[in-house]
Amino acid sequence: MRLATWNVLWRFAPDWRARERGILTTLERVAPDVLGLQECWATRTESQADRIAAHLGMHAAFAGPSLPPVPEPPEHDDQAGVRMGVGLVSRWPIAGTVEHELPVSHRQVAPVALEARIAHPETPLRVVVAATEWEPAYADDHLAQTRRLAELIGAPDLAPPTFLLADLNCDVSQAEFAPLAPVAVDVWAIAGGAADAVTLSSAVPFAPLEAVKEMDRRIDHILMANGSGAVVEGASIIDEPVDGLFPSDHFMVTADVRLPPR
Repeated sequence: MRLATWNVLWRFAPDWRARERGILTTLERVAPDVLGLQECWATRTESQADRIAAHLGMHAAFAGPSLPPVPEPPEHDDQAGVRMGVGLVSRWPIAGTVEHELPVSHRQVAPVALEARIAHPETPLRVVVAATEWEPAYADDHLAQTRRLAELIGAPDLAPPTFLLADLNCDVSQAEFAPLAPVAVDVWAIAGGAADAVTLSSAVPFAPLEAVKEMDRRIDHILMANGSGAVVEGASIIDEPVDGLFPSDHFMVTADVRLPPR
């Protein structure tokens, strides 16, 4: 089973439609079985997760709001009335979803994490998709949110295997990651991934260079809850542009895992 997580930059510049074509092209090539999306857009009639799922012949779910807040006023007409959220795309049916508010003390609206049960034919699994706070001034909320995610994936009533697909806005060395370390394993590390790998790179022409806390770090993660019993067979970071344009300011992370028998 191939897992993936990708922050796809909502409808922000540059040219979100061209970027979305690159997103679809990349996903066709990488072929994830379960994909978590951050900065996923949604209108009143469809979400980006729906669009990706329709293109790939898969299933989708969406939950919002999420971070960052949508621009007010909109930067262009295609942003007007469009929500910010997290999405899930799955090769197998999504048997149920739950939205969990993440704690906030500074912002007016709490972001949500999306928990889903996936009806894998061999071993049912659970995934949590999330994006966390990033502003250094709101570091207390950032830490509170990763603590809440640790509670969700480490809850004793969650039947394994359980995976977190998230833009955590921190790498494994930063304080905000610490609550997750006791309850989950970093799939990238288990797969022998490079210690200096990055998923938010200043080499991308439209990288958010003001995000100094996150820049040039591996801040996008696939974590596996302790006791899940799956075997990690490999992991990759997908960092290529499509027709000269990076599909997002973040790079996609993938992991190949073998699920335990039912």
